[in-house]
Formats: sequence, C-alpha cells, structure tokens
Amino acid sequence: MTVPMKGNWNYPTRVWSGPGRIAELPAACAELGIARPLVVTDSGLRDSQMIRKAVSSLPGSALFADVRGNPVAANVDAGLKVYREGGHDGVVAFGGGSGLDAGKVIAFMSGQTRPLWDFEDVGDWWTRADPAGIAPVVAVPTTAGTGSEVGRAGVILNEETHQKKIIFHPKMMPGIVIADPELTVGLPPKITAATGFDAFVHCFEAFCAPGFHPLADGIALEGMRLIKTYLPRACRNGGDLEARSRMLAAASMGATAFQKGLGAVHAIAHPVGSFFDTHHGLTNAVITPYVIVHNRDAIAERMKVVARVLELPKASVDGVLDWVLGFRKELGIPHSLADIGVTLRNPAQIGHEAALDPSAGGNPIPVDAATLERIFRSAVKGDLSLKS
Repeated sequence: MTVPMKGNWNYPTRVWSGPGRIAELPAACAELGIARPLVVTDSGLRDSQMIRKAVSSLPGSALFADVRGNPVAANVDAGLKVYREGGHDGVVAFGGGSGLDAGKVIAFMSGQTRPLWDFEDVGDWWTRADPAGIAPVVAVPTTAGTGSEVGRAGVILNEETHQKKIIFHPKMMPGIVIADPELTVGLPPKITAATGFDAFVHCFEAFCAPGFHPLADGIALEGMRLIKTYLPRACRNGGDLEARSRMLAAASMGATAFQKGLGAVHAIAHPVGSFFDTHHGLTNAVITPYVIVHNRDAIAERMKVVARVLELPKASVDGVLDWVLGFRKELGIPHSLADIGVTLRNPAQIGHEAALDPSAGGNPIPVDAATLERIFRSAVKGDLSLKS
C-alpha cells in the first residue's frame, strides 16, 4: 500500500491535502484572518471526537450543529443567529454536503440584508449580494462525495415549496480546504459507497453535458478512473488511507468538473430528496442507469471514451451501463428507488419539480416534465426498459 503524500493544491481553491493535516486547522483560520470561528456541522457529528478536538483547538470558537441531512432555511437562520450573537468572523464547515453547504451559506449570509431566497442561482441574482459581507470559510470534508468544499454554492431546502434551492455566489468558495483522509476512516461502508458514487455521478454527468469544456472533461474522466479503482477499496477497508485520500481528491474533482453542467440524474434526485428525505448520493446512484438508458443516443460517442478510460471490455453505451450496474451491485447499492423508500405517490409533481431544477438544462437530450416523470417512474419500479 502506498502512503499518500502531503501536498498543497490551488485548483480551484487552496487544498491542504494529506493525513494529519487537520492539525493545521488553527493555521488555516489564522491565514484567512479568522479569530473567532463558528464551527458548523451536521447533527450526526455534533459529539464526535473530531469536532471536539476542532473546537478545543480554536480559542474563541463556538459550535453550531443543528443542521439536517438535507439542510433547510431554518438551519441557516438558526446558525446566523448564533454567528451574529457570538461576534464570529468566519466559519469552519465540517462534514459531508449538508454541513459544508450550511456552513458556506451561513458565512455568505452573515453580512447580507436581503432574505436568503433572493440569492438563488437564477440569472444574475448573485449580484444582489454585498461581497464585503461574505465571511471567510475553512472547509473540512468528512465524506468523499459532494465536493462541496470546492464549490461556490450551497443547496438549501425550502420547506414551504419542497424545492431544493441553489444559493450561489463566486465568493462563497472556501478560502482553504483541509482534505485529511484520516477524518473519513470511520465512515461505514454503506455511507462510503453512497457518497463515493455521488462523486462518480458528478464526474459522469459533467462529462456527458453538452458544450466544449476540455478542462472539465479531463478532470471528470480522471475522477471516474480514481473512483473505479479506489471506491471498492475504501468500502472493503475503511482504514486504507491511500484509497480514502484518492476518494477525497475525486470528490473535489467531481465538483470542479460539474461547473460544465449536470443532468437528469440530479434533476430527479433533488425533488426525490426533498419529498422523501433520501440520502442524496444514494438517490443519484440508484437513478443513474435509468438516465443512461434515456440518453443512450446522445452519449454514444462519449461512452466510447469513458469505456477506454475505465478499461471496460465493451467500448459502448451498453459496456458502460453493464459496468455501472455491476459496480452498484458490488458496492451494495439498491437497484430501484422503491428499495430506498420512494413511492409513486406524487410522480407528476416529481417530474414538474425536476424540470424546474437547474441541473435539467445540462442533460445531453432536452428533457421536460413528462419525460422526467417517466424516468422517475421507471427508477421506482426498477424497470430499465423505461416504460411508464
């Protein structure tokens, strides 16, 4: 086993990568001028040793851990109250996508006067924000999935509408990321698999998205290769630091690549997560093959490239589809949405919300509400023929 080396990367932001680098958290805060950080994480990590150590290592810090698995506006509002009342001047965001997104949005909103939904990722709404009111962020990923640590947005659920909203600003990007694989060692195999497949879907959908973006395409392809090689290893042996470090890299690569676009997998997964409170990465993993089948004609040439990079026996859509199905099975990921508690109680509403999701615009074939509803129905039933 190769011991992962330490390194400092600067694309798209500064990433301090390597085992044990969480010890440099105080230095990261000092470099960003954070003297009184608010440590933000999800409720599941509240009492963990890593959070206790982080808070104790940062004089003047406080902890806010009232963040749901799918963060809601009320979580942001509560965090803002703690931030302002405590006189904090920056955020240390710990966790998977939920903790990282909530932390980034709290830092973003800390100096704004307009309401949260005024900054949804629609047109140029981000220009409504006061850039001087955005607090600095140190991001510490504890899962290898969303890549939110290198993202310029946060996904927050509007409970009134059941819509996941993307809050965006270019300066929401964390100033420093500490990517320490030792922090992911304790992740159970099922969570490792679900979050890791999320990173794969980010890379895969970005590569399939239309348009010319060779930087994103190159990163997406290498991300997929890393995930094929190292995700099974991380699931089999949680203490494999090489596999854990490569998966952290792949997760950041996925989020970097999907600046090009995403697609129908995410468009459907967002409302499914909103209505059924499913795990985002697991939802993506289940839906992926059904979208591959739908996009078959538009992605045929690109699948030849994916197949070559992944060293698959068949350089075709079917070759990639067969591998995805086998990879999911190897990782213990269910075949249908019904297997994770999703029903057909509101298929038309899921299709409607999916069509409104910004991710839908990146699908290689234009999709409407009826089409997305049909794919959703097939994914619930586990029917790859995509019959409604």
